[in-house]
Parts: sequence; structure tokens; C-alpha cells
Amino acid sequence: MNIYCVGGAVRDELLGLPIQDRDYVVVGATPEAMVKLGYRPVGKDFPVFLHPDTQEEYALARTERKTAKGYKGFQVHAAPDVTLEQDLARRDLTINAMAKTADGEMIDPFDGQRDIQAKVLRHVSTAFVEDPVRILRLARFAARFTEFCVADETMQLMREMVDSGEVDALVPERVWQELSKGIMEAKPSCMFEVLRSCGALARIFPELDRLWGVPQPTQYHPEIDTGIHVMLVVDYAAQQGFSLPVRFAALTHDLGKGTTPKDVLPRHIGHEMRSVALLKDVVKRLRVPNDCKELAMMVAQFHGKLHAVAHMKTSTMLHFLMELDAIRQPERFQLFLQACESDSRGRTGLENCALPEAERLQQALIFAQSVDAGEVAKQFSQPEQIKQAVFEARLNAINVNLL
Repeated sequence: MNIYCVGGAVRDELLGLPIQDRDYVVVGATPEAMVKLGYRPVGKDFPVFLHPDTQEEYALARTERKTAKGYKGFQVHAAPDVTLEQDLARRDLTINAMAKTADGEMIDPFDGQRDIQAKVLRHVSTAFVEDPVRILRLARFAARFTEFCVADETMQLMREMVDSGEVDALVPERVWQELSKGIMEAKPSCMFEVLRSCGALARIFPELDRLWGVPQPTQYHPEIDTGIHVMLVVDYAAQQGFSLPVRFAALTHDLGKGTTPKDVLPRHIGHEMRSVALLKDVVKRLRVPNDCKELAMMVAQFHGKLHAVAHMKTSTMLHFLMELDAIRQPERFQLFLQACESDSRGRTGLENCALPEAERLQQALIFAQSVDAGEVAKQFSQPEQIKQAVFEARLNAINVNLL
């Protein structure tokens, strides 16, 4: 029985990056032998075991044979006679198909080290076409390793996968899993650039794909193109280290601009509510988690209204805070402002623009929160009276304190 460290840990060590976790391949063993040694089986589709002490994953060397469309259409063969090279051959990219022995010997049958030096993302073999998830994974790696480019032959292979309908077999959960991971990488726009280049984005996220080529007014958007703007927005959110809900909201806030009638371009009157309508379909189709869904809906609907805060009456501002449910959910309100900040600064030449409207709205919230609603409520018996009195008390606090 021989054990090798494989995949991401080997790659990241060569790149000088911190290693998050280590995966191992075991050659020459059976499931029974692993259990006898104290390893705990956890794999559903193929033999994977957790080390009894470290809890790291150890998988038996295996090969795969394509039996149907989609990422689950495989027959897995794991046996003591499967070699390390056969196991590495089924992996997606050359930079992920390297192994290392316990004494430090590097095993690199597909020249992953060469591609790391050349900064190239390249498929290991034509078996790449058998699993559509690999397109999403490669795109995600492009967002992480931003200096890497996709090999021409690999891009061509991905285009063929899209044309053959292989991407259409992806299940929503897996699409969201990979997209959400990519959004959390260093430069999410690189992921979407790859997905657009091979045609996959139009299949898995057509609402986003159609934004490229849609113009916006130059005085507000020097970058003009809506698709470019959205990429600047989500990259800004990534640079600031904002959370997944904020980044998803940044990505989807302008979907409605893709459905603006051509005869009114470059203006986009009413695009906010069109964005909300499209988002409802997106979050349902991709089964987006509630925290991401709720914030994205809020940002899509109200990001434009934030710009009007400077000219709002204080009563209108308080109503706006109530629409955002900011008094009850101040944490989510801060996420809303982060997404709006990303939108404002995700514009060419305006990366450091001031956001006085956000500051003013934050101040108004602080003063509204200073009111003890419980004490106000004690003075009245009817719900409508209480509601009006609390509103007036909060409005008075804003009027007295807001400069």
C-alpha cells in the first residue's frame, strides 16, 4: 500500500500559497484493508476514508468511465491494481494532477509544474469533456489564479462541450456551489470571462450574459457597457473582502438592464423592478440561499433610490429606512450599503468616489434607533396610534440631530 499527497496541496505548495487541507490517494489497498487500519469510510460514490487521527481524506486510486450525460454519469472503478498515474489521468487540470510521496518525491506525469511556471490552465486529457462541472471549476480557478490564462486547446474543448449540450445537464445545486465559490475568489470577473468565452454563461446564467453590449449613459457610467460595469462592481466587492451575499447582490443588481427596450437606450427607466422580476427566476432556478436572495432582491430594487437621499425630506428618508427594514435588521442594512458602495465605485474613474448619501442614511438610522419605542408605546392603547407615535418620535430625533 502506497500513499501520496495529491491535488491542491501539491499545487499550492509549488505556488508558495498556504495549504488549506491535504488530500491523499492510496494505491494498492482495498476498502476492507482501510477499515482494518482504522480509517472511517465516508465516500458515497467512490471509496473515501478519513484518517483516524488527522481526519484528512484518503481516497483509493480509481478510474472513471462515462455512462451518461452530466457530472453524475460515471462508473467508478477502484481496485488495488489501479495505478497512481491512472488516478491522476482522470483529474481536470494538469496543475491539479501532481502527486508527492512522503519523502518529497514529485510525480508529475502531465507536466503540471511546466504549466504552473507558464501560468496556464490546461486539461489533462480529452476525458475533461465527460464532466461539465470541470468548466465551472476551471473558471473558478481563473478567478483565483488571476495571472493564469486558459490554454487554447482547453478553451476549444469547453466550447465543444457547450455545443454538445453537456453543460445543460448540470444540476442547479452544483452550478450555485461553483459560482458562489468563484464569486468569493480574488477576481470574480475572470471566472465570468472564461464562462462567456466558451459560451457556458449563456446556458447557465442567461440573465447575466445578456448584459454585455448593453449601453448606459456616459455621464453616469464612463465604462458604458453594462456587463463591464457589473464586473467592476463585483470585483470591487471582492477587493473589499465583502461577504458572499454582498458579492451576489453586486453581481445581480442590474439584471433588468438586459431587458431594456432598444429604442430607449442608453436610459434604463424602471430597470430596478425588472431586475427584481428576473432575480426571482434566478434564485429559484439556482436554489440560492435565503441570505443571498433577500439581500440581492433589496439591492436590485433600492440601489437607485439611495442616490436620491441627499434631496429627500427627513420623513421620506425614515420611510426609506423602514422599507429597508433597517431598524429591525441593521446588520443587513450595512450589507445593503456595502453593495451600493460597490455599485457606485464599480465605474471607470470613480473607484474612490464619495458616498455622502450612504453616510447621511446611516446617521438617520442611528438617530431613529435612539428612540425607545417601548416607552413611546406605553402612552397609547391602539396599534395605529402606537405606530404613528413611534414614527413621529423617530422623525423628531432625526430632525433634531441630523445636520
